[in-house]
Amino acid sequence: MGMVHSYLNLAEPVPQRPRICAVSYLNTTPLVWGFLRGPQRGSAELSFAVPSECARRVVDGEADLGLVPVVESDRHHLAPVSGLCIACRGEVRSILLFARRPWKDIETLAADTGSRTSVQLARLVLRERFGADPRIKPMAPDLDAMLARADAALLIGDAALRADPESAACPCLDLGREWFALTGLPMVFAVWAGRGGASGPEVERMLEDSFAYGLARLDDIIEEESATRGFPRELVGRYFARNVTWRLGPAERAGLETFLAAVRAMNGAGAEGLAHDDAKRSCRPVPQR
Repeated sequence: MGMVHSYLNLAEPVPQRPRICAVSYLNTTPLVWGFLRGPQRGSAELSFAVPSECARRVVDGEADLGLVPVVESDRHHLAPVSGLCIACRGEVRSILLFARRPWKDIETLAADTGSRTSVQLARLVLRERFGADPRIKPMAPDLDAMLARADAALLIGDAALRADPESAACPCLDLGREWFALTGLPMVFAVWAGRGGASGPEVERMLEDSFAYGLARLDDIIEEESATRGFPRELVGRYFARNVTWRLGPAERAGLETFLAAVRAMNGAGAEGLAHDDAKRSCRPVPQR
């Protein structure tokens, strides 16, 4: 037991009401709508943070489970809690990479490090498509300030949704679309994960019921979240209908394994790119929702 990390301590009791840390971005709202407005309200201690902070709280024992970036879940060996996730099957709209120099010449990347998964995805796309391997500069998500200090800028979540890639003064890549072009697979950004002992039939059912409640009330979510976050209603409706998915199906699992294998290779000694068996077998069109 001495080699088992504290966050995997199976003997640690889980509170009667699980402490759940959810991501504060728009794409999480349907997953937690039951906790916020439905029958699951009050059944958990719910808090919100950016993805990297969700991971930290779970690892440090401040939360029992969270919507954790897949890179962090893999790195800390956190246990999956349900078959729900944040994913896309092509264009994602909320993970955007901008550049003021040709992509192949990018040497510095200003990144909002709220999600380390998105940072690794940006590195993979730049490496695989353009042969670029930039240094990462953590910065607040302000596009003009980022591009004033770096060759490229990564915006994620609500900050990316507030940007307009069509009218931007510089080139822009949608990283969900780029990942699909490279692999033919969905991209999974975050999963419900927790420390050992955090999962169980009751917790999984709670998460599923909260999502089912939200999915049945997307019109209400679109109306409320567009007003609360200051987004056009059409943007929120299109985002939920076309860009984000929440179910970890077989194609998503293949995409997840392909991504994690590529990240491990890129950060290790013998990087071999994306052309490995999972990608070759699964390189097929995945229909949009």
